[in-house]
Amino acid sequence: MNGLDGRIALVTGGGRGAGRAISLGLAADGADVAVNYRRDEESALATVAEIEALGRRSIAVQASVDDPKADAAMVDRVCGELGPISILVNNAGQASRGQSVAKTEDWEVAKLLGTHAVGPHHLSRLVVPHMRECERGDIVFISSVATDHDAPNGAPYNMAKAAMESLAMTLAKEEQRNGIRVNIVAPGLIETEMGRRLVKAGGVDDISTLHDVFPFGRVCQPEDIADVVRFLVGPQGSYVSGTRLRVDGGGSIPVR
Repeated sequence: MNGLDGRIALVTGGGRGAGRAISLGLAADGADVAVNYRRDEESALATVAEIEALGRRSIAVQASVDDPKADAAMVDRVCGELGPISILVNNAGQASRGQSVAKTEDWEVAKLLGTHAVGPHHLSRLVVPHMRECERGDIVFISSVATDHDAPNGAPYNMAKAAMESLAMTLAKEEQRNGIRVNIVAPGLIETEMGRRLVKAGGVDDISTLHDVFPFGRVCQPEDIADVVRFLVGPQGSYVSGTRLRVDGGGSIPVR
């Protein structure tokens, strides 16, 4: 028996990067997994095939998480085809364009808030009634160490992740009595497609050249994030809720 046998997970942005690693990790622990994607159907289907090779059920479901009607249709389909969702991982993300507040356009602020905060609110609202009927429910929000620093030229992203974390902490208090655990995972830079784009915008063509300057000699890997999610939603994390776990190798610890 695996720790997540019989449980159904929905992972947004689950076909690529950290989302793919999370989807595969949950499947390895026994969950059936719905892989959400916005545009990259090919990657989502490839992840579904890998999950099925592990002996678990899986479907790819298209939806832009900031679209409430698409979210409702997605949740209905997952529950209809796989069963009631007891694990939701709000992972779908989008980076800022790197402009100052004075140069940021309205649409970018709205888009990032929609992706990182408003969309997860829609999905949490939709899945909570199903989770209340399950023996256990878990919602994990993939945030960022960006909320620790509020670096310049990233206000839409910083704002969106801060709003996400506020939602998570509120939800943790509301749903504790219903057996639903709510937690935040806050990574630093991850070696993913998005991470490669971010460092390239900063003048670094190859993210692997940064390994030596990061804690423990490597940039955070997608599997590092997946392992923390697996802990939180598994039996070992049954008494953990309302917490924020920073996953950056201790890079945010001041060195004196």
